[in-house]
Amino acid sequence: MDELIRKAFTAAYRRLWRALVTVPDFGGLRFSGAIGGLTLVAMAVVGFSGGLYHLGAPDLAGLPLRLVSVIFIPSLGEEAAFRGILVPDRSETARPFVPIAAATAVFTGWHMVETLFLRHAAPIFLRADFLACAAILGAGCAVIRWRTASLWPAVALHWLAVVVWQTWLGGPGIETLK
Repeated sequence: MDELIRKAFTAAYRRLWRALVTVPDFGGLRFSGAIGGLTLVAMAVVGFSGGLYHLGAPDLAGLPLRLVSVIFIPSLGEEAAFRGILVPDRSETARPFVPIAAATAVFTGWHMVETLFLRHAAPIFLRADFLACAAILGAGCAVIRWRTASLWPAVALHWLAVVVWQTWLGGPGIETLK
């Protein structure tokens, strides 16, 4: 059993490392842009129709700090865990549906778990439209990760979605959720 656990951790570490050091080619970047655009449009449809997103005066207070901090938490942190480790790339599988679906479900469920330690997150993170947007973002990032073998385009998409939500669409910052 110890050997099996060691092999699983070694495989996860190697997959994550490959995802971190791989630079996508031009075709992968084009693909990422297309999937990223579709992901953001789908999130906008769900977010605006459910009332999660609303246009208002932009929250520019603390924007420079937000631009940097969102790179690490949630973007890089969640992408490393949910896409870097759980989603194989094209060299590992030509049929990614099951790992992409599983990673998306775990990522979406993670946002419900976060309400246990982010005291003020529950009213937002347990909303059906928020969870649908999380699932859309998770699926888009997973498809990008699988196609490009790189974590970075998914990190960029995740970063963009969160920064836009927090700055222009009424989303709360992490300091509000604690």
